[in-house]
Amino acid sequence: MATLYNLAPAAAINGNPANGYSTGDAIAAFEQEAARILPAGIGYEWTAMSYQEKLVGNSAYWVFVMGVLLVFCVLAAQYESWLLPLAVVLAVPLALLGTAGTLALLGAANNLYTQIGLVLLIALSAKNAILIVEFARHLRAQGVGIAEAAVEAARLRFRPIMMTSFAFILGVVPLVIATGASASARRSLGIAVFSGMLASTCIAVLFIPSFYVLLQRLAERHAARETPRGTPPETSPDA
Repeated sequence: MATLYNLAPAAAINGNPANGYSTGDAIAAFEQEAARILPAGIGYEWTAMSYQEKLVGNSAYWVFVMGVLLVFCVLAAQYESWLLPLAVVLAVPLALLGTAGTLALLGAANNLYTQIGLVLLIALSAKNAILIVEFARHLRAQGVGIAEAAVEAARLRFRPIMMTSFAFILGVVPLVIATGASASARRSLGIAVFSGMLASTCIAVLFIPSFYVLLQRLAERHAARETPRGTPPETSPDA
C-alpha cells in the first residue's frame, strides 16, 4: 500500500542531527542535498517538529528581545525611571555568558530547547538583580549614600540570593545528567539554565551594585538639572 501525502505518493525520511549540530543545521543540509540530487517533478515537505521549526524561523530571537523589553518596561513603571531598570537588565547578558561559554566548551548545539532556557534566564537573572536594587532604593530614600546603599543592599540580600539560586541550580541537575528517551532535549534545557544561573549567581551579583551606583548617580544628576532653582531636592546629596 503506497504512502500518500496530500494525495501524492510519498516516502517518509527521518533523521537526527550529528553531535555538535543543531536541528536547523540538519534542515539546511537536507535542503541543499535535495536541491542537488532530486530530479524534476519530485519535491519535499517538512512535517511535525521540522515543519514547526521552519514556520517559526528566527522568531525565537524576537521572543528573547520582547522578554527583556517587558522586564524593562515593568521596572521603569515601578521605579518611575528610565535609567534605574538598566541596573537589572544589564545582569541578563552576564548570565548568558555562562550559557554561551558552556555551549562552546561542550560543543553543544543551540537548539530550540536551549533557546527556551535562555528566555527562562531573563526572569531568573533579573530576579537576583531586583532583590539588590530594590533594597538599595529603599536605603537611598532614607538618606543613605548611593555607594553605601548599594553595598548594604548587596550584603543584606547575599544570603537569600545564594540560597534561592543554588536551590534552583541543584534542581535542574537531573536535566543536565538526563538519560533515556528525550534525554537530548532535557540536557539542552538543563545545561542552558544550569550554566546561566551559575554565571548569574557567581558573576552578575558582583556587578549589580556597581550598575546601581552608576545609574543612580546618572538619574539624580538628570533630575537635578531638571529641578527648577529654589526647589529643594527630593533626595539627599551623595554621601
